[in-house]
Amino acid sequence: MFDPAVSPKAKVVVINAAEIKLTGHKLEQKEYIHYSGYPGGIKRQPLATVMAKRPAEAILHAVYGMLPKNKLRSSRMDNLKVYAGAEHRHQGQNPIKLEL
Repeated sequence: MFDPAVSPKAKVVVINAAEIKLTGHKLEQKEYIHYSGYPGGIKRQPLATVMAKRPAEAILHAVYGMLPKNKLRSSRMDNLKVYAGAEHRHQGQNPIKLEL
């Protein structure tokens, strides 16, 4: 039964975040902007720089923006784990290897 006031218990693990492919000119045109509150305190980083340094953070930022803006957003983000490579410390309950 779904209740919008309860955070789900399911966890999601995303691996290989560094290998994401983007269409168009998103790597050059998309910018992450942070304002410190002081005059001249705007800091801009293109997506290409963020993907080169911290690819997991780009995915976390994208998912954070897609979630509903309410009190459950931070607890829902705790259920998401993102790793740049294939190595991680989490185990599936019933891991099944898929042959492609």
